[in-house]
Amino acid sequence: MSYTTNTIFDKSTPVVTNIIIVNVLMLIADGAFNLYNFALFYPSSPLFKPYQFVTHMFMHGGIFHLLFNMYALWMFGKILEKVWGSQRFFIYYFVTGIGAAVIYTLVNYFQMSSVQSHIDPALIDAMKSYLLDGKELSHQDFYIQKWYSIMAPVVGASGAVFGVLLGFGMLFPNTVLQLLFPPIALKAKYFVMIYGAIELFLAINNPVGGGIAHTAHLGGMIFGFILIKIWSKKRNIFY
Repeated sequence: MSYTTNTIFDKSTPVVTNIIIVNVLMLIADGAFNLYNFALFYPSSPLFKPYQFVTHMFMHGGIFHLLFNMYALWMFGKILEKVWGSQRFFIYYFVTGIGAAVIYTLVNYFQMSSVQSHIDPALIDAMKSYLLDGKELSHQDFYIQKWYSIMAPVVGASGAVFGVLLGFGMLFPNTVLQLLFPPIALKAKYFVMIYGAIELFLAINNPVGGGIAHTAHLGGMIFGFILIKIWSKKRNIFY
């Protein structure tokens, strides 16, 4: 079976459509009911729940965050779904999204081990009680501020979307993408490589800074790459 980008760029697909609908509804519901507990918290946080590894994928920090992720999902995800089929794309999307959260949490774990060694355990207990009350201890200490940054919840489908981007780049490496910024044409394989390199650089230098979970983005690409390689060995992913 063969596909060309001319025949698969046209219509949306059921899984992508339903994911977008759920994300939009969740943003509306969050604005109305404040679904704070659906974000992903660090496992030692008193607000952490295991289901958050899934629910955080449907939460966003605002309309522009949602639009950016859903537009990328619609552009590239529908192509993968038409090539792989809805069931396989569904699996891929959630594996990359949850995998991104796992990578993000693991990186935070190693950071937290170092950070907490510089903080009085009694103060850590006090800060956790502050979190339950939705407050933050006002303190200028570097390690306390780092502790709070790690404890901050993460939301968004970006990890899965970066996985989708990686998948598109691997299946259609020579497809030329016309970028808006910068306004240049670039093959998909180079686009993915550049994005991956940027996320790696940012993950190393500022893994939880700026409100962007760079390690989660990178994690989505890593899990996407691994899953595609596993499927390709079975000779039933590339047509």
